[in-house]
Amino acid sequence: MTEELTTCDLTCPSSPTGSEKTSTGLNTKEMDFEQPIFSVLSGGVKQQQQAEDTAVATSPTGTTADSESGIFSGEYEVCVEHEAELDWFCGTETKLICSHCAIVGPCHGHTVTPLATRVTAVRNQLVDVCEKMQLQALRVERFINQTLTAKEQKLQVAATRAREQVLAQVNAARDALEEEEQRLLEEVQREEERVEECLLTQRAHWSKALASLTQTRSGLVHTLTHTPDAQLVTSVQEISDRVEEADGVGEPCDTQQLNLKANCSDSKLLRGLWATAVLLGPNAYGSSFLRFDERTVSPLLSLSEDLYTLTFFYKKARQSPPYDPARFDCWPNALGSLAMSSGTHSWVVDVGQSGAFKVGVCYTSMERKGSGNEARLGHNSQSWVLSHYDGDYSFCHAGKKEPLQVARKPQRIGLLLDWPSQTLLFYEAVSSTVLHSVTHHFSAALLPAFAVTDCSITILH
Repeated sequence: MTEELTTCDLTCPSSPTGSEKTSTGLNTKEMDFEQPIFSVLSGGVKQQQQAEDTAVATSPTGTTADSESGIFSGEYEVCVEHEAELDWFCGTETKLICSHCAIVGPCHGHTVTPLATRVTAVRNQLVDVCEKMQLQALRVERFINQTLTAKEQKLQVAATRAREQVLAQVNAARDALEEEEQRLLEEVQREEERVEECLLTQRAHWSKALASLTQTRSGLVHTLTHTPDAQLVTSVQEISDRVEEADGVGEPCDTQQLNLKANCSDSKLLRGLWATAVLLGPNAYGSSFLRFDERTVSPLLSLSEDLYTLTFFYKKARQSPPYDPARFDCWPNALGSLAMSSGTHSWVVDVGQSGAFKVGVCYTSMERKGSGNEARLGHNSQSWVLSHYDGDYSFCHAGKKEPLQVARKPQRIGLLLDWPSQTLLFYEAVSSTVLHSVTHHFSAALLPAFAVTDCSITILH
């Protein structure tokens, strides 16, 4: 709200006509005295209106201004320079002045207002401010009594529902885990009993065969040492039958039937929960120092200065890099800088730009030279990789390709190597969805392995 300052025509106090015009020309704003905010100010405002009516009828200008203002109690402030009543307000210098100051004095030409008008405007402003404050107080009181109270009630309901949801989810997970645990333990028990039965059968069979061989051998040895020559010659057929019987025993051999099946304890549920706990849990693992080892980068690839990005050259580089026994010279491969032989490690590769790549691990001893499968990732027994080519995803090891069902093209692929459990896991880094996992007895240190034949891939941190 802004103040309205009115410029008025002034005359000397000796002119009663001008004074009457000034007094009667005031336009007082009508107020609703029934509103609560006016209960405090109504007395002063009503007195002010009564004083204005009396002043217009009986008093000169100075008395009218004093009564209307409501701030003087019959005493008048007098201009020191002109000894006239200070019944005007100079808006330019924001001070009280007399009519002479406004006409011929220092405030000539300034914006001036009758003091009563100015007081009325200030009082109206104060009334408006108080009314707004009262309305704001009502809103605050309503917010406290209604909104906050309702929020408190809703909070209790929401918190109870959240606790119930947590307990329901945990109980569901616990029930599923208990059922899975029971199923896996029974499966392991059945497999153990099967192998034990096979071992008992094999033991009984070969124990009997051993006894038969021992008896036959003893008989032949006795025949050899105690039979006269003439009788030995005539016993050739009998000796041949015994030898044939011994040959029928056969040779013992170790088979997979005598071993516990490696996948008898395999569970997608447990593997997924384990991977989620490792990747998203409070002790999430990460290899922050992993980079591409520039000594291993193929001449078909370009390595960024920060050693994080590999880019494929569509044409072979004109100038080959210096010879290095660690460098792949034919296949577009590169290895990571971190050897892993203990603990748990994970890293993420941005593959969103590439339509043909491989990510995985390999032994440090993998062949680096030549165009044979020994130096080709996924085509030998020393490398395990997830491959993407021509729109298809697959897991490759020892020349065998296992197709993978991928719902959507991953922009980032994460790898998790848990050495204690000898598990290698590939996952979609954004959703932590497991793409593939493999359990293998790794016999030597492993290195992160990469290949790219389209655009580029980047190790993320």
